Amino acid sequence: MKTVKQLLRPERLRQVPEQFSWIDQALVQRHLIDRCDARAAALYLFLLTVADAQGLSYYGDSTLMQRLHLSSEELGAARQQLIDLELVAYRAPLYQVLAISGTTVSPRTASRSPASSSPPAARATGGPVSLAQLLEQLERRRGRL
Repeated sequence: MKTVKQLLRPERLRQVPEQFSWIDQALVQRHLIDRCDARAAALYLFLLTVADAQGLSYYGDSTLMQRLHLSSEELGAARQQLIDLELVAYRAPLYQVLAISGTTVSPRTASRSPASSSPPAARATGGPVSLAQLLEQLERRRGRL
């Protein structure tokens, strides 16, 4: 049976954020990334990367476990962290990457390119951080706990 892709949470449709970054800076600014372990952050990055324009993807557990080097339990825990943080919605096998709560993109700015949509003030609030740097930081924090 073919999976029908439909929005799981249409009210939380993700759009490219206004700042100069494909990954919403609210993930860092609101400390959501601080509440994810490295596995959840890796799953989130993977889902962001493979999602369609509506944030939807339907990779199965076996593929995700293989690609991310996770056990079934680790994948389940990572997925649950993302659900609890309201970063993704999930109804097997469909994922929807959600807009971060409280962030909106106006239709006018959503149609512009990411570089041109960043107002100077938004770019000046903080420099870009790579996901590799974030994952490294998370692993360091875990080592201290």
